Amino acid sequence: MLDDLNLISEIDKSGMLVKLASFPEQIKESKKIVESSQLDSFFKIDNIIISGMGGSAISGDIIKSLFRDRLEIPIFVNRQYDLPKWANKNTLLISQSYSGNTEETLSAFKHGYQKRCKIIGISSGGKLQEFCEKRNVSHIKIPNDYPPRAATGYMLFSCLYAMKKIRIIKIDLEAEINETISIIDDFRNHNKKEVLEKDNLSKQFAKKLINTIPQVYGFDFFSPIAKRWCTQFNENSKIICRYDEVTECNHNDIVGWSMNPEETKKFTCILFRDNETETIYLSKRLDFMKKLFESVAGNVFELNIKGKKRLAKMMYAMYLGDYISCYLAILRKTDPTPVAIINELKEELSKI
Repeated sequence: MLDDLNLISEIDKSGMLVKLASFPEQIKESKKIVESSQLDSFFKIDNIIISGMGGSAISGDIIKSLFRDRLEIPIFVNRQYDLPKWANKNTLLISQSYSGNTEETLSAFKHGYQKRCKIIGISSGGKLQEFCEKRNVSHIKIPNDYPPRAATGYMLFSCLYAMKKIRIIKIDLEAEINETISIIDDFRNHNKKEVLEKDNLSKQFAKKLINTIPQVYGFDFFSPIAKRWCTQFNENSKIICRYDEVTECNHNDIVGWSMNPEETKKFTCILFRDNETETIYLSKRLDFMKKLFESVAGNVFELNIKGKKRLAKMMYAMYLGDYISCYLAILRKTDPTPVAIINELKEELSKI
């Protein structure tokens, strides 16, 4: 089924797999977009808030993890209508909304402006661009016509390049970004829809998930990637999925697995592994979890991450989940793009 390109096109009517394949180009284009954008110079920044929802917010989670031990300025990811009380004139607020019309992000933008935060807006247009232009606030405009979750290359790397341009990030990222582009370009060439299942890791993995509930486990800087896998299974595959973080889950989650044999058989447990970054304690925990899951879950899989630098590892893992979720949607004969229930909720909210 996954090797039938005509059938894939019939199911993937909105072309999610085509949009997914543009990820490397999105990174390259983001650099040009930010270089040509006019950004204010900010001289005193004590903290950073990255505000957004869904695919926009996950970019914030990734950046926060990427620089957790490399940036002296704390980063906070905001998914609320308002901002923390401590936000002030020395806060850099990066407001991200792919459509530019996300109501939580727009509301938080207004709060940030009232608090005199330094603001950069990132969107494909919409009200966020209007808000920025009316208030003489820096705005980075990215291309439209993508589902937000398929525009992560634009959202994430525009934010990274903007932070670099205004000298929040002072370390050299070029080597990391170049490796990332190389890794994901190679991955795409081996996982795009034209590549047969026998040679396509993502297609093979998707078949193993049929009729199960994925439970994804990340650790350290892979934790936001585990969350991304979960939301991609939700939106693209249209299935229930759960994620958790190691080592926190070792203090609660594993108890549930050990005591519910009938329920746990419905799950596929997915563990991210990376020999280069796992400490001896972390490896022991993950090995213990694998042994536990093998005795109680329906399936257990370990994902060995490729890449040398942190950013490349994160993007490889993220891209793999993106493709798997789309192929799983195809196997379920479901168009990955539409999210009808979300639109239904937005219609209800518009009546308020």
